Amino acid sequence: MIFKNKTAVVTGGANGIGLCITQEFRKLGAKTAVIDIDSKGCGCDLFYCGDIANESVLTAFAGEITAKFGKVDYLVNNACAGRGGVLSGCSYDEFIYVQKIGVAAPYMLTKLLLPYFGENAAVVNISSTRAFMSQPDTESYTAAKGGITALTHALAVSLAGKVRVNSISPGWIDTNDSEFSELSDEDKRQHPAGRVGKPIDVAKAVLYLCSEEAGFITGENINIDGGMTKQMIYHNDNGWKLGML
Repeated sequence: MIFKNKTAVVTGGANGIGLCITQEFRKLGAKTAVIDIDSKGCGCDLFYCGDIANESVLTAFAGEITAKFGKVDYLVNNACAGRGGVLSGCSYDEFIYVQKIGVAAPYMLTKLLLPYFGENAAVVNISSTRAFMSQPDTESYTAAKGGITALTHALAVSLAGKVRVNSISPGWIDTNDSEFSELSDEDKRQHPAGRVGKPIDVAKAVLYLCSEEAGFITGENINIDGGMTKQMIYHNDNGWKLGML
């Protein structure tokens, strides 16, 4: 996969999975534009510090992208946030704030960039396996991930023939670059793949979905979770005991 003369836009690209995605695009020749609330930057061609929950920030960011590059080939809607849920007292405003970042911003940024998408353009939305399964007190984040999963297939149909739109649902991804030194054997064994995920696992899938090799894939969601959501866990399975969760 070579992305020379291509432009990739990544939200939340200053840290974790988003940073890895940005770096992998750059390695393969793409120019990159990143927006993040973290002002540290990421060595990309265009960095914009701002909160994508604000429509004015999205409009300004899109304006800078189109002014600098003229066109967009790939949009990766990666940024999200969480503010807990019903057990921790997540307020109405906090809940709505998370939906703005996780659902409204991907919708609006796609809409703003639509006239500038190049030939064979692709949008990849980063959802989560939490769109399909939950831990307690995660309603704000889970609702956003369920929303972006549904938004994916809606956009894929609306933009048919113009832009392919897919989503990826990561499972447990270790973003601390710790080489799993703080993870237990049980943490690894609960995954059929035998390990916890790494940002590169998600980044490689993003690159594939953006490439021409994935030209017949649109409206799809791909779980990148080491098989974790397919494995039943009962008492004493893989080191897990009743009451650990």
